[in-house]
Amino acid sequence: MDAHKVVAREEWTTARKALLEREKALTRLRDELSEARRNLPWVKIDKVYSFDGPEGAVRLAEVFDGCSQLIVYHFMFGPDWESGCKSCAFWSDHFDAAIPHLKARDTALAVISRAPLAKLSAFAQRLEWRFLWLSSLGSDFNTDYGVSFDVDDIKAGRATYNYGPLSAEFEERGGVSVFSRTATGDVYHTYSSYARGLEAFNSTYQLLDLTPKGRDEDALNNTMEWARLHDKYDQRAP
Repeated sequence: MDAHKVVAREEWTTARKALLEREKALTRLRDELSEARRNLPWVKIDKVYSFDGPEGAVRLAEVFDGCSQLIVYHFMFGPDWESGCKSCAFWSDHFDAAIPHLKARDTALAVISRAPLAKLSAFAQRLEWRFLWLSSLGSDFNTDYGVSFDVDDIKAGRATYNYGPLSAEFEERGGVSVFSRTATGDVYHTYSSYARGLEAFNSTYQLLDLTPKGRDEDALNNTMEWARLHDKYDQRAP
């Protein structure tokens, strides 16, 4: 860590108050963005999506589990992969504790990937996750919500991610999508976010941002190359 300026408490407090004004401005801006997000127009979902779950086939409207709101995390786990994405696993480590609190605010959370259910279940068991993880194998869901891509589209430059051209030749990418279900049973897509837009869902990053070192990723070839599956931190393998 680079040496930091060391000062008396009074000078530190003056600097801290100056930063506090900037933090307050950011909080107000975040509140404004959150309101704008809530005011986005909706898209009615007319296509029938069916997923493979622990209790059999379920449709999107059933994933709400009695709530009117649903958050879906698009976990990168391709059909032929032997293991899920370690970065998505980093995010998913935060979900279980949040689920009861989300449910108290009329919101369900589910994770959806293209890998077969057996692979998802085995991976979840290994990492001791309890959240609902569904397989979208055989469905257009991942493609329609911009997180899985056809190889031919990638090669032809037609694939898009995060509302722009796909910048790397990955068949799977991460994302989050939000849906609303009305009393009549109609389902609407209200929001999706990708790439760095997912950082708000990772409380470990938010905590690291408070520390002198921060995320400490600037010198890395890949910003998240340090991350491991949480049962691998005492080993060299990711």
